[in-house]
Amino acid sequence: QMLSCAGADRLSSGMRHSYGKPIGVAARVDIGQVLLSVRGKDASEPHIIEAIRRGKFKFAGRQKILKSLKWGFTKYEREDYVRMRKNGELAADGNIV
Repeated sequence: QMLSCAGADRLSSGMRHSYGKPIGVAARVDIGQVLLSVRGKDASEPHIIEAIRRGKFKFAGRQKILKSLKWGFTKYEREDYVRMRKNGELAADGNIV
């Protein structure tokens, strides 16, 4: 409710529940479950880690930031992926290999 009359400023509640307080359960997560995965270039690593670190405060509980040993979202480790791409064992197929 918002009133625009003179002296009605005590009733105004614009942007009610806009930010800062959780008002409901959005998701149920298990211990050790991945909440967020980010793929980026190696040069952007410090920026990505800092962005995730700042975002951790918006979630209840404790979170860990882990750097994967895999290449992107593939199942291959970084050295194996580079070697297999160079030898022609893997072919890029859109966003999968």
